[in-house]
Amino acid sequence: MAVKIDDDIEAYSDINVTPLVDVMLVLLIIFMVTAPLLHQGVEVKLPKSVSQNLPTTPEDPLILSITRKEVYYLNETPIPKQQLRDRLKLILKNRKDRSVYLKADRNLPYGVVVETMDVLNRLGVESLGMVTELRSEKGQ
Repeated sequence: MAVKIDDDIEAYSDINVTPLVDVMLVLLIIFMVTAPLLHQGVEVKLPKSVSQNLPTTPEDPLILSITRKEVYYLNETPIPKQQLRDRLKLILKNRKDRSVYLKADRNLPYGVVVETMDVLNRLGVESLGMVTELRSEKGQ
């Protein structure tokens, strides 16, 4: 909107939003690039599967990871195998959602996975989800 100050001078009262848009686009790009890097988790080579993902729950999921060297992680916190039962019992006591997602390395001996599943069963875990990588339909 132009306002006439003198016969020869006009002043515009519109806000220039171009710098604001430029800054917002740069911030959007920064957030899009950094957001996936914030949550890496524990590096585990998962077995491949064709199944669909499980539905999400309102509570943060409880993820138990076992690495190839049989190191246990509860979410991203390393836990000695001897303390696993006590820590899980304490955590599950205060949760409404008594489900656990198990991420076991594909090169881990089968017996270790079964023993861990037995511990979870004895602690009263109501739902156990096995986390896998999505495999292509070609069977690779």
